[in-house]
Amino acid sequence: MSGRWVTRSAGAARHALARGVTVWRRSIQARVVISTLLLSALVVALVGWVLLRQVTNGLVEAKTRSSVAESSRATAEAQRRLSAANGNDFDAGTQLTQLVSTLVSRGAVQGYEIVLRGPIAGSSPALPAGAGTSSTPGVLQTSIPGRLRRAVESSTGDDTSYTYTTIRYAAEADRPAVPGVVTGSQVTLPADGGTYTLYYLFPMSEQERTVSLVRRALVTGGVLLLLLVGGLTWLVTRQVVTPVRLARRTAERLASGRLEERMQVSGDDDIARLGTSFNQMAASLQQQIRQLEELSRVQRRFVSDVSHELRTPLTTVRMAGDVLHDARARFDPPTARAAELLQKELDRFELLLSDLLEISRFDAGAAVLDLEDVDVVDLARRVVESSRPLADHRGTRVVVRAEVKPCIAEVDPRRVERIVRNLVQNAIDYAGSDDVEVLVASNETATALAVRDHGVGLGPGEAAMVFNRFWRADPARARTSGGTGLGLSISLEDAHLHGGWLQAWGEPGRGAQFRLTLPRYAGDPLGASPLPLVPADATGPAAPGAGAPAPVTPSRARTP
Repeated sequence: MSGRWVTRSAGAARHALARGVTVWRRSIQARVVISTLLLSALVVALVGWVLLRQVTNGLVEAKTRSSVAESSRATAEAQRRLSAANGNDFDAGTQLTQLVSTLVSRGAVQGYEIVLRGPIAGSSPALPAGAGTSSTPGVLQTSIPGRLRRAVESSTGDDTSYTYTTIRYAAEADRPAVPGVVTGSQVTLPADGGTYTLYYLFPMSEQERTVSLVRRALVTGGVLLLLLVGGLTWLVTRQVVTPVRLARRTAERLASGRLEERMQVSGDDDIARLGTSFNQMAASLQQQIRQLEELSRVQRRFVSDVSHELRTPLTTVRMAGDVLHDARARFDPPTARAAELLQKELDRFELLLSDLLEISRFDAGAAVLDLEDVDVVDLARRVVESSRPLADHRGTRVVVRAEVKPCIAEVDPRRVERIVRNLVQNAIDYAGSDDVEVLVASNETATALAVRDHGVGLGPGEAAMVFNRFWRADPARARTSGGTGLGLSISLEDAHLHGGWLQAWGEPGRGAQFRLTLPRYAGDPLGASPLPLVPADATGPAAPGAGAPAPVTPSRARTP
């Protein structure tokens, strides 16, 4: 039971610590208030310590001076009385008893205690050693430090020694020990009565009460001062932090698409002017965003309208071109060649229109998936077989390297086949005469396909731009596959539509590798790809954009 309680307490402590760290990191007001309180507490503690030391030292020094003066007067008076006694009928024991009685009575009035010890060895005492030992009732002679006794006994003349001690009382006196000042001096009895040591113990109870009162006053004043400083700091920081928090919330709403959000501004101070500037900035951004949205909408509408409008004349031209192409055998060679070129360019024009229509559907958010379970290995082999004429023309061999087991994924086969075709044709275009490898693998959550070529590769910074529409790594290089420049832009959108990644790695002169990663089941999040982005035969660092996968902004690849 106790172990469970300890575990629960430790968990609560960790939770409280984590919550405190979170508040410290996220709240400027908390940091300012706590830092101010800590610094103020340090200053108050130092000032209080210095004041308490000065008060204590002052009280102790004043008590010491008065104690030494009082003991000197009392000793001098006692010595005069002893010296004035008649030497003929002098009785040392009686005189000592009277002396102690007189001093105790005076001490009771003046507030000190008396201890008489003696006689000192070697002083020719009239009484046996220890016979003159006497003190105020209840006072323990252990209250006199040994070093003071030795100093007083070894002194000569009327010198008064003093030190600090703790005055202790016998149990029957029922009095607590108190700090005090103890002074010591010698008195000499006439007629060779011996020399005795006389000690005065001055309790510092009043000074101790005064110091305690000052300490309580300093602590109370310090706590009240800290509360006042904390309250003032909280109030001041709140006046500054509250508008900042309002600006943060407004900025978050603006970022979420609520462009009409504005800060409430009151007054003419710096914070109010900041809020006014923030609102002006938000209004300007809203206007610019709406202009860009309108421009983007117009551009999408223009592309879509132009693509649709060109369908009708293209169909007419296609029909005429087909007639000329079918009859080219009866034409003279220049005319026949012109008919073939017309047919080829009509094919490219038709492909360009199809790609533009597909792009317009992505821009309008109208693209949808027709999902089914597909073996990506079989799909890759079909694409490679359909691309064989192009590879043979380029003198390139395309090889599929896949696992023995099927690599099943829930995808739209038409779109994934388009992605793979674009990657393979892109690799054939840039591979030269080297082989192109198509790698397929899968795990419990994802299926991946990578296309590796050993051609020109990617230069620094190119991997970040190749998915831009109509972008080409080498504009002077002739297209072998007759692409439109939109292939991988569409492939990227297809990959995003599946919730997957399309990424690339490349080095100049060492080729490139493009990797497509798709979830095994539509809608599942991706964790890691079954295939590495950087190929095993790579020797240099990854090109820009070939870092860790990012579902929203994956790395780019070249556009065919």
